[in-house]
Amino acid sequence: MTDQRTIAIRPGGPDDAATVLRLLDVATAWLVERGRTGQWGTEPASADPRRIAQADAWATGGGLHLAMLGDAAVGALVVGAATDYVPPATEPELYVNLLVTDRAYAGHRIGARLLAYAEELARDRGLGLLRVDCYGGDDRALVRFYEGCGFTATNPFTVPRPGRDPWPGQVLERRLA
Repeated sequence: MTDQRTIAIRPGGPDDAATVLRLLDVATAWLVERGRTGQWGTEPASADPRRIAQADAWATGGGLHLAMLGDAAVGALVVGAATDYVPPATEPELYVNLLVTDRAYAGHRIGARLLAYAEELARDRGLGLLRVDCYGGDDRALVRFYEGCGFTATNPFTVPRPGRDPWPGQVLERRLA
């Protein structure tokens, strides 16, 4: 198992959009191999103009952070404002817009380390609330991952998608002491 101290986290920037797309592609392929296509579908993010634009916006928006193992980016975290499709917070918050890790390092707690970093960012900004949303369908394994990292499920929601099945989501929060 990778020791968490060997994972460095650095700010991302405009040159890192391709890294985010690579991580999304790897995660999507891993989900497809397991028949779990409800979360991100079956097509690579790098082939979807909407996802390419999203990765570019994340890379230039100031909220991207990359988990590095040596020179390799093994995870990405994007924090900022909540997305429009989730119920608004009732107090100031930091919102996790993206958490994705390289599936070759599954089990190395990279996602948990990135969430701990997001907590540090929130505390440094004087915020007492960290929220995230995730895919809440299938067996809710992703919801359980976040709960295992200290988050509490709050608001379920559904994103309508014309021509496709609605996307079931779950908001989770973590109160910071």
